Amino acid sequence: MDKEMQILHHIRHNPFISQQELADLIGISRSAVAGYIAQLTKRGEIKGRAYILRDEGLIACIGGANLDRKARGKQQVRLHSSNPVTIMESCGGVARNIAENLGRLGCNTSLFTSIGEDKEGEWIVQETRKHGVDISQVWRLPSQRTGTYTALLDIDGEMVVSLANMDIYDALTPEMFADKWSHIAAASAIFLDTNVPEDCLASIIERCREEGIALFIDPVSSAKAKKLPQRLDGVEAILPNREEAELLSGMTIGSIEECAEACAKIRERGVKHVIVTMGELGIYYQSENVSEHLTPYPTEVVDVTGAGDAFVSGLLYGIVNGESFERACRLGLAASALTLQTEQSVSPLLKADQLELTVEQYEKER
Repeated sequence: MDKEMQILHHIRHNPFISQQELADLIGISRSAVAGYIAQLTKRGEIKGRAYILRDEGLIACIGGANLDRKARGKQQVRLHSSNPVTIMESCGGVARNIAENLGRLGCNTSLFTSIGEDKEGEWIVQETRKHGVDISQVWRLPSQRTGTYTALLDIDGEMVVSLANMDIYDALTPEMFADKWSHIAAASAIFLDTNVPEDCLASIIERCREEGIALFIDPVSSAKAKKLPQRLDGVEAILPNREEAELLSGMTIGSIEECAEACAKIRERGVKHVIVTMGELGIYYQSENVSEHLTPYPTEVVDVTGAGDAFVSGLLYGIVNGESFERACRLGLAASALTLQTEQSVSPLLKADQLELTVEQYEKER
C-alpha cells in the first residue's frame, strides 16, 4: 500500500487523527505527511477537514514576479564580443518562484506582487495559478510594464551577468499593502523579497514585529539589500548569499569562521536566524543557540539559476510543517539539489516525497 493510500486508510478510521500520529503510524516525517495531505486535498479526495487546513499553514509570498530570459553560451562567453547563445523564456521573480515551488510542494500559498496589463503579466499569473498558488491579490498596474530579468549564462551554466528591469515595483506603496493586510496577516509565515520599495519593506517588517508574524527575508542582491532598515527586530530569518551577507554585516567573508562572525553581526541587528547560502560551499546557519555549516547534496549541475530560491522554498516547507530550523535547512538543500538538475528556474522534480527521499539518501551515505 503506497503512502497516500495508507494516509486515507487511517483518516477513514479516525477523521480527527493528527499529522504527527499519521507520521508515526506510517514511519515518515510529519512534513512528508503534510505534503501528501495537501495533494490529496487538491485532488478532492480529502474535503473540509479544518484540522488539515490549519496544519497546512498559509505562506504569503511578497515581492517580484518577472518574465525571465536566459541566454546560454554555446561556447565560453567572451565579453565585449558577439556570442552565439540559445535563449529560453520562463516565469521568474524571487517571490513568484518561491510561491510556485511551495505550490509544487503542496503548500497553501498566496502571491502578492505587481504586473502590467500586458501579455507577459497575464502569462505569469496564469502559469503561477496552475501550480496551486492564489494569485487573487496580485496588483495589475495599467501604466506599467511587467518586470523582466535577463541572464547570460556561460557554457557550464554559471551566470556571467544579469539585467533587470524592475521599475514596476517602484509604484507599490505602504498604503497598498495596508489595504491587503488582512489577507497577508492570515498567513502563518510571510516571505518577503527586496524588490519592493524601501518604505514598504520597513512597513511590512514593523507590522510583522508588532503582530508576531514569522517573517522570512531574501535580500535578492547587494544593491537591493541596502533598502533594508538597520533594525531587523522581529524578523524570523534572513537568507543572504555571501555577497549580500558581506554588505549586511559590513565585513568581508573569506572563510567559514568569518561567515560565523558576519552572521553574529547581522543578528545584532535584531534578526533571529541567519542562513548564508555559499554556492559550492553549501550554507552556514546561525541562531542564538545553534550554528552549523552544511555542505551541498551531491548532484549533477545543469543550471544554477533558481537554486537559491529552491533552498528558501524547501526551508519554508519544513518550517510551516513543524520541522526544526536544522531539519528545514536540509530540506532546503534537497530542493536546491533537485533544481540544479534542470535548466528550469522552478524544477518539475520538486515534490514533497522527493525532498524527503533526497535527505534520507544523503544521511545514509554520510
